[in-house]
Parts: sequence; structure tokens; C-alpha cells
Amino acid sequence: MASWGLKSCSEEESSSISRSSIQEARQSRLISRQHGVSKHSGDRFIPNRSAMDFDMAFYLLTQTRKEKEKAAALASHPGQTYGKLLAERLLPNRNRILAFQARPPASSSTAEETREISRSADRMLLIPEMADDYYLNVLDWGSRNILSIALGRTVHLWNGTDGSTLEMMMAEDDLGAAASVSWAPDGRYLALGLNGSDVQLWDTDSQRLLRTLRGVHRSRVGSLSWSNHILTTGGKDGKVVNNDVRIRSHVVHSYRGHRGEVCGLRWSGSGRRLASGGDDNLVHIWDLRRASTATAPRTSQGPWIHRFDKHASAVKALAWCPFQSNLLASGGGGNDRCIKLWNTENGTCLDSVDTGSQVCSLLWSKKEKELLSSHGFGQNQLTLWKYPSFRKIIDLTGHSSRVLSTAVSPDGCTVASVSGDETLRFWNVFGSPETTKRSPPKPPPDLEPFSSFSRIR
Repeated sequence: MASWGLKSCSEEESSSISRSSIQEARQSRLISRQHGVSKHSGDRFIPNRSAMDFDMAFYLLTQTRKEKEKAAALASHPGQTYGKLLAERLLPNRNRILAFQARPPASSSTAEETREISRSADRMLLIPEMADDYYLNVLDWGSRNILSIALGRTVHLWNGTDGSTLEMMMAEDDLGAAASVSWAPDGRYLALGLNGSDVQLWDTDSQRLLRTLRGVHRSRVGSLSWSNHILTTGGKDGKVVNNDVRIRSHVVHSYRGHRGEVCGLRWSGSGRRLASGGDDNLVHIWDLRRASTATAPRTSQGPWIHRFDKHASAVKALAWCPFQSNLLASGGGGNDRCIKLWNTENGTCLDSVDTGSQVCSLLWSKKEKELLSSHGFGQNQLTLWKYPSFRKIIDLTGHSSRVLSTAVSPDGCTVASVSGDETLRFWNVFGSPETTKRSPPKPPPDLEPFSSFSRIR
């Protein structure tokens, strides 16, 4: 800093400073205070006394060359590394002669280091008649903090706010049991995919069946995903279909590319791209603008944007990254056991890790750069990974059979897991609700969900 050279001044030089310059400096400080400048922000030309240690500054200025060489030799010794780091933490600004701004606050990255994660579940509920079927998606947690789980022909609703439960929606015998459930974005309407190929839409407030979507698939509907008013369904027939629930002729787009059952579906956060995983070991990335009607001819390259064929088993687990929109995580079944990360812009595989067991589901944290996976035979555990290093943070154990599905609470803290051992468990994985941001206010009760669209018929 040329304007703050460390040369000593003679009495003649110091006396040459005019009184007018001192008055201008005082006037400048007064104007800064009047304009609300914080006393901690400092000035680019005036040192901040509160951020300086004058005793240490004097020592550094008068330190001899031998003392500096000795200090450098001690600092390079391996045994002095801890002491140096400790001194920097406990004695900030000790190595600064002039400080123009106070040291910024400590980084929040230490939150992960101090966060305690329990290896055992916080709560457990018994769920008899739970089908141990890898291809089903029978668990979902809605934005109104209500958890839905399908058990045979009955759907159970658990209220995360007061802990109450409700049995609802006995499906007709000829329609078969529920194979998948998915909440609409507003948390009021619930979609059910049935073994008999139909899809039902329910109003959970009135516990009333709104409509049944028929003729979409030829066999069971094991995967569902919402994007605003579009309900996308994946069937055992290999078809992926977009249904506009606002209109009578609900089938608006169809995607063809899987040769086996579609067991995983996820819309990206922007609603622009769709990921599908199938029993044919493939992952497809679709664009809504390139979707075709059921009668449209198929091109030689296929209508998909990307086709990923690196997995060696069925791909059910899919999760879009919330902080990097083009990043997709996928997990393979028992013959694959891998989690892979994909760049959906250029179609490259960014990373792959062998987890050692079947990957049943994946969830990204909304608060930290972490990924949670649930697994099958072996430990039947949930594993928390650090992104992007893929360092294993912790294994959560307790289930005695494979963890088929997981869902995260609206506040992004609690994870629910369902297993073939007929238990539903709740884990405090991603922190405490007190540390999350305040949720946006709910709309007035007189305003219906989907108020900007026509009614669901």
C-alpha cells in the first residue's frame, strides 16, 4: 500500500501537514457517520483501530532478521502446525500491522462438523401388510406436512403436525392395490397408480374421488411425478405419459424409449426436464418441448435428450439436485449397486460410487450439499454422502429388510423410510427445524389450489 509506507517521518515532515487537511479528514468522518456508515466497515484509506493489535504491530516492525528466520523455521516444523492454526483462531489479526476492515465472521461450513446425527430412528410406526416389492413407490410426503403410504387397497395418511392418522380410500377389488402415490404440489390432491392400470385423483380434504384416468397404460402404474398441473405416469408397459388433469382428454404427451417397466420418475425443479428409470437398466432425460403424441412417428435417434446405459440393473432411484439444476443422481439395483451423477446438459457421467448394496431411493438435502441413499440386502441402511467428494458421513441402521422408499418432510429436516420389515421410521438427518428458513405464508382458505387453472374434472 504505497499511501501507507512504513518509513519514519522527521519533525519537519510531520509539521508540514496543514491544519486544513486535518479539518477535511474530520469533516469526512462526520459525513460518513451521518450517512449511516457502519463503524465496523472501515475506510479504504483510514485504518480500523478496533481491528488492530498495536503491541503485535510494534513487535513485527522491530523484529530482527534472526528472530524472523527462527520463527519461520519453527513454523515449518510438523509439530507446530496445530499451534499455528490454534493461534490464528484464538488471536485474529495478530499478523496484520495495518487493518482497514474487521475480519469477516467465521464461515458457516463448521455447521456440518458440529451437527450431530443420530444413528437410530427418532420414531417408528408399524405398517402391517407392507409389500416387499422393489418396483413400487408407495410413500410420499406432501407440502401440507401429511405423509401418505399405500398398503394394499388402503391408503394411510399421517399428519406430521399433530401425529394423527387416517385410513382412507379403499380401492375397488377389480382395480387392484395401489402401486404408487404422489402428492400434487399444493398438498391437497393425491394421485394413486393402481395395479389394474388406472390412475385415481383424490381430494384429501373431502376424502372424495375426483376422477379416474383410464386407458393410459395396459398394466400397473408403479411411478408418478407432478409438474404443476401435469401428472406424469410410468407403467409396466414401458410407457411414460403426461396427463393434464384440468381437461377431459387428459393424455397430452407420450414418451417411448423404455423396453421394460418404468419404476422411477422425477421432474426437475424447473419443470422443464423429466428423468425416467426402468427395469431395462436405462435412464432417459426428456424435454417437455420434444414430447410427442401417442401417434407421432418415432425418430431414428429417439425423442429423448439423453439415454444413460451405464447401470447394470434396474434404475428406480432418481433425484435432481436442488442447488445445481442440471445435476441428476441415479441408483442401480442389486446387480449394479452404484450411485452415478450425471450432467444432463452434455450427457456426461460426472462420478460413480459402488455402495455395496442395492440402491432403492435417493434424496438430496435442501440445506447442505449432501445426498441420502437407502439400500437393500446387506445392512438395509440409509447412507448420508457428502457432495462432491462422495465421502460417507454416516450409516443409519435399524431396518431388518431393504429400505424400499424414502420421503423428506416439507421443512427439509426429517426423512421417513419404509421397509419390507413392515415398519415406517423417521430420521432426523438434515438438521433441526429451528435452523430452517420461515416457510412462506399459506394462501387464504377461500382460495383453492390450482386457482389459476380450471377445476379438476
